[in-house]
Amino acid sequence: MSSSTSGAGAPDDQVTPPIDSVMDSLRGSVDPLESRHESDPAAPTDLRTQIIRFFLTGVLSAVVDYGLLQLFMLVGMGYGPAKALSFVAGTLTAYALNRRWTFQAEPSRARFVATMGLYAVMFGVQWGLFMLLVPWFDAVGWPMFWSTTIGYVIAQGVATVTNFVVQRTVIFRVR
Repeated sequence: MSSSTSGAGAPDDQVTPPIDSVMDSLRGSVDPLESRHESDPAAPTDLRTQIIRFFLTGVLSAVVDYGLLQLFMLVGMGYGPAKALSFVAGTLTAYALNRRWTFQAEPSRARFVATMGLYAVMFGVQWGLFMLLVPWFDAVGWPMFWSTTIGYVIAQGVATVTNFVVQRTVIFRVR
């Protein structure tokens, strides 16, 4: 006779909580951007759908990133620090949407850390390119708005394809 379902009986009997109860107790602790547990879908999203969703997520994240970049510069922040802060906001937007919508992956500390590691590398590439291009465009006489805009587009473009490939094949790999 097992008392694992009743919780009553001898002191050495243990009640094992259902998996959902365990997951409920971990809400918010696995992924700081996710407040509830969600299972991986039975059938993963196909490549075409993932590309479309990744593109749409990227557009929204770029609007957040670029909009904040211009806003921060408008209020007097230098383009370097403004780009760093706007990148963080755009990155968090992209991660949240790509994890839930594009790749439909359950919350995972390992995925969060891996994605933030990838974004840290991409930050170096993106910010570095931006910091090289903006002064160069400025030196050839472009207005600061166009120097930062074109620098942003080039730097963002370099990171986008790399992000998709690494996220799809490594971080949110299709099973």
